[in-house]
Amino acid sequence: MELGDLLRPLLRGWTIPLLLFTVGYTLVYLPQIEKELDEGCSLLPDTHFVLYSKRVVTTQGIGPYSVEVEGERIVSVTKRSEAPKSLPGKPRVLDYGNAVIMPGLIDTHVHLNEPGRVEWEGFLTGTMAAAAGGITAVVDMPLNSRPTITTKEHLENKIKASKGKIFIDVGFWGGLVPEYAHNATVLEDLLDAGALGLKSFMCPSGINDFPATTAKDIQASLPVLAKYGRPILVHQEVVDPPADPAHLMQGEPVSNARSYQRYLNSRPISWETEAVRQLMEVAKDTRSGGVADGAHVHVVHLSDATNTLSIIKEAKAEGSSVTVETCAHYLAFAAEDIPEGATQYKCAPPIRDSRNRELLWKALLDGEIDMITSDHSPSTIDLKLLEEGDFLKAWGGISGIQGTLEFGKDADIVVWDPEASFVIDGHYPIYFKNKVTAYMGHKYSGKVITTFVRGRQVFEEGLHSPKINILLV
Repeated sequence: MELGDLLRPLLRGWTIPLLLFTVGYTLVYLPQIEKELDEGCSLLPDTHFVLYSKRVVTTQGIGPYSVEVEGERIVSVTKRSEAPKSLPGKPRVLDYGNAVIMPGLIDTHVHLNEPGRVEWEGFLTGTMAAAAGGITAVVDMPLNSRPTITTKEHLENKIKASKGKIFIDVGFWGGLVPEYAHNATVLEDLLDAGALGLKSFMCPSGINDFPATTAKDIQASLPVLAKYGRPILVHQEVVDPPADPAHLMQGEPVSNARSYQRYLNSRPISWETEAVRQLMEVAKDTRSGGVADGAHVHVVHLSDATNTLSIIKEAKAEGSSVTVETCAHYLAFAAEDIPEGATQYKCAPPIRDSRNRELLWKALLDGEIDMITSDHSPSTIDLKLLEEGDFLKAWGGISGIQGTLEFGKDADIVVWDPEASFVIDGHYPIYFKNKVTAYMGHKYSGKVITTFVRGRQVFEEGLHSPKINILLV
């Protein structure tokens, strides 16, 4: 049995497992900034143990394997018949029956917002939610902190603010803004301080000290990124004047602001397509022998599976170093199903229609889209204007955060039950700070049983480890 055979029925159905929504793969090897582990930061007292299941995901396929963990590492993966027995003096064997044991998930697009906007989300609650979702590493976006992470000093403050508050591995993207886009020294200092790459917006971000960059700004940063072999992640919308829907914002009845269609019309596909067209021109510099050979361009949260995706596919085919992600909400929801005034569904780019959703699924399963991320982007409940239901004024962003098993790899492991189903409702334990999410009220398949980070059991069915890890990547 192949991994795809196990996952495809769940991926294609409406009851898509929330666990799988947040899967993503790192764009670069994550260099470790710091690696401190407190004793007692695991629910499991053992540092040497064996995990067993009839469905373990390995490089040889899915089957009955045992995964032996000692300290932070996987020390063996063997057939069950060859596995150590649970005997006195031997490592404990944890038998998970028919549950799936697989590498922990990595979410490369998360907004944790600390320091400065901890009332929106923070390291503690955000990483608790991630662990409960089977995620063993996240990479935090730079723009919702105060200050935004655009310099070495700001990143160092961010890292300091995370001390003693995180349950899983956390890495950080740096921010690219016009002020520093052409200043190689500032960018190099930021990357030297541990930023895994840079993130920019091609349209207003909504954060005053994180202004939009132009294609020329992004192009100027690429030689520095090439030197470090790291990516730039880009929010791909530009306000395209021929399609500028500003007239929709004026002179219409207030009640119309509760219409999702009005919001959808205010951010047309043409904005996304034009941004990607400009970006793929810049990405030509990343081709072999180019002035930015070694840099990488990553398109975040793709919502359009038609012309925009076609431009990205063409750039890949021509040798540009490019990848693209989509998000859980674009795969889960459709514009025509969003209720009037339901501002918990507001995000940018917006959720599009069901036909587009099916095309995104096809592109994902065909390998044309490289990864899925959550884009967990919370705010305080009052900013969502739930009672007013004004899509144009409400803060945008959807809350939704909840490798290989080989010798020598970090023991980052999730165990989950694909057959278990659940409804996210008022009784379902939600660990992120503000309990407003577009996923509320829907039924999902795929329940996390337990999560291990570097051999530490950080979550098990409603419980988190008693002490907090300090794990930065």
